[in-house]
Amino acid sequence: MPIRILKPTSSGRRNISVDAFEDITKHEPEKSLTVMLPTHAGRNIQGKVTVRHRVGGAKRYYRLIDFKQDRYDLPAVVEAIEYDPYRSARIALIKYADGERRYIVAPNGLKVGAAVISSRKPVEPKPGNRMPLKYIPVGQPIFSIELEPATRGILVRSAGESAVLLALENGYAQVQLPSGEVRKVSQDASATLGQVSNPDRRLIRWGKAGRMRHKGRRPTVRGKAMNPVDHPHGGGEGHNPIGLTRPKTPWGKPALGVKTRKREKWSDSLIIKRRR
Repeated sequence: MPIRILKPTSSGRRNISVDAFEDITKHEPEKSLTVMLPTHAGRNIQGKVTVRHRVGGAKRYYRLIDFKQDRYDLPAVVEAIEYDPYRSARIALIKYADGERRYIVAPNGLKVGAAVISSRKPVEPKPGNRMPLKYIPVGQPIFSIELEPATRGILVRSAGESAVLLALENGYAQVQLPSGEVRKVSQDASATLGQVSNPDRRLIRWGKAGRMRHKGRRPTVRGKAMNPVDHPHGGGEGHNPIGLTRPKTPWGKPALGVKTRKREKWSDSLIIKRRR
């Protein structure tokens, strides 16, 4: 996916780059696979802000993605590669032999007309095919990994990401995630082979605040620039330090570098190596 750098014809277009969308083959989504999600702008049922820095954003339809891919041993043909406004990766519209269409997260390099298959048995290890971890060759890049067998792909779904299958032993597969964490997953859990599509998305320079508004993001203000009533870092004359031994969140809890994971969580025994 190439990135297109815009000419600085105005202040708003200076230092800005956009997606070229050259890998997109279909611009209108499949109507039967789209729904309109309500926007809450970070507010709860009482209308109070519970998630900061959110705003309505551009109107968009949600594409219903098949993360389970539970139509086993039934080949499907890729009809189109599409853009999804709700995720960074591309999605593929596939059609089964009986005429049913579904959306899946597209692996990098998947082309229109290619055949993909999901199975609980060994299948050809090529990008886009899905099978249990115990049948995937060690060292292969994988994504959309299940945590429990026959559920749905949860891990590694962002653009350009992939995990690596390191080993198989004692009924578990050892998987290295993009964060560097190495954890054990049931070898009966499924994963899709390949790397998630759209790897160049990280190179986009958003350039101006207006583009973030379209994505539903409001401005973020430093706590140091606030009043003491609004943030623990607030107050003081001029450019003073925060006046605390360590940074805090707006609610007074320690921030920056503090572990937030629960102690003695049930899955601690499955983590072999912590993330970097």
